[in-house]
Amino acid sequence: MRRLFLRAVQDKAMNPWLLFALLGLCAAFGPSKQEEEDYEDVPINKTWVLSPKVYESDVTLILNKLLQGYDNKLRPDIGVRPTVIETAVYVNSIGPVDPINMEYTIDIFFAQTWYDSRLKFNSSMKLLMLNSNMVGKIWIPDTFFRNSRKSDAHWITTPNRLLRLWSNGRVMYTLRLTINAECYLKLHNFPMDEHSCPLEFSSYGYPKNEIMYRWQRRAVEVADQRYWRLYQFAFVGLRNTTDVAHTQSGEYVIMTIFFDLSRRMGYFTIQTYIPCSMIVVLSWVSFWINKDAVPARTSLGITTVLTMTTLSTISRKSLPKVSYVTAMDLFVSVCFIFTFAALMEYGTLHYFTSNRQTKKAKANNTQQKASSMVNIRPGTSLLQMNNIVPYHEEADYAYECLDGKDCTSFFCCFDDCRSGAWRENRMHVRVSKIDSYSRIFFPTAFGLFNLVYWIGYLYL
Repeated sequence: MRRLFLRAVQDKAMNPWLLFALLGLCAAFGPSKQEEEDYEDVPINKTWVLSPKVYESDVTLILNKLLQGYDNKLRPDIGVRPTVIETAVYVNSIGPVDPINMEYTIDIFFAQTWYDSRLKFNSSMKLLMLNSNMVGKIWIPDTFFRNSRKSDAHWITTPNRLLRLWSNGRVMYTLRLTINAECYLKLHNFPMDEHSCPLEFSSYGYPKNEIMYRWQRRAVEVADQRYWRLYQFAFVGLRNTTDVAHTQSGEYVIMTIFFDLSRRMGYFTIQTYIPCSMIVVLSWVSFWINKDAVPARTSLGITTVLTMTTLSTISRKSLPKVSYVTAMDLFVSVCFIFTFAALMEYGTLHYFTSNRQTKKAKANNTQQKASSMVNIRPGTSLLQMNNIVPYHEEADYAYECLDGKDCTSFFCCFDDCRSGAWRENRMHVRVSKIDSYSRIFFPTAFGLFNLVYWIGYLYL
């Protein structure tokens, strides 16, 4: 009756008496409660009409009708044209990065969208939001991550998967994944290195003439970076590319996202660079210690060398066992060379000075023996020979050490020349000069090395 009355109202040419009659009939009989629940008033072009509600049973009927005769083993448009899959990635977090195993961890929301003409339906609902139970009943792409070592889908409290169906056959499938992906680190400039860690995915069994991947307009988005566990690294940026891999089974489309990371030097500056520099400076203290203090200078040199050995071993623990030399290895090796050279410098000088003193002691012992022989055997021809030979030796020493020598007393210089003290004094002067030159050479050379090292770092 209500429908008849509404049609009469819309028809302006109808007799007014007939309208009053229909109104009376509607009031007499009245609409039933079930009929009122089946219809609701919605404004369309400022005219109130009635449209039926959509019940859950209607959605069930739609899904049952879609799945009736549906084969989820076949891709959409098989044998007609390739299926185009649009992909998008939302990066929830990145990290940590493991340089020992050369891998990194990433948490993403991965979305794939495609069209399946078999899933078109006619209904007042243009979009159906479904859970993961529907995923196994329709065809979904066999996408896999090529450089992943371990991938985990989240299942708590329910499987973190979402499926949406549009009336025109469009399908969107999203899921949350945590992936441990490979990232080959080139550590030649460690710890001043920068890396691009890739995340690659493609179809496992369908070549590009079957499935084509394509990035959506907003292909990759990232979450707030304050909560990322990168620690030693700083996130610089990202970029996405599309490539084609040629294999024996066909050509496959490979989608790649590169995450650019730059290492922070704060940790290594505190733990390695500053201690190594301080140990090198500490090794120079031996140049200001008296050269006759053999235990002090020797123990200081050995201690600094052993400390540098320990620091070089510790600095290598945070790196994989690569066969090439890194920037930190170069710095630590040069520091070790400086400390070892400071120890060898004193060892060399001490060897030559002690060798001269040993020869001098042997010469004195020989002269003492000769003097004792003169005192024991007086009045013989041997006595005259012994008295003559030292005289010629003294004359030779006089010509060697007294030539051009400024002496206050001739006999004082002659005694020094006879005893060999002038040679010892000359040697001590040379040793003192070498120590003085070492005090200037070692800091200057180490400073120039640091300057070149850090300029190279800034330039690279």
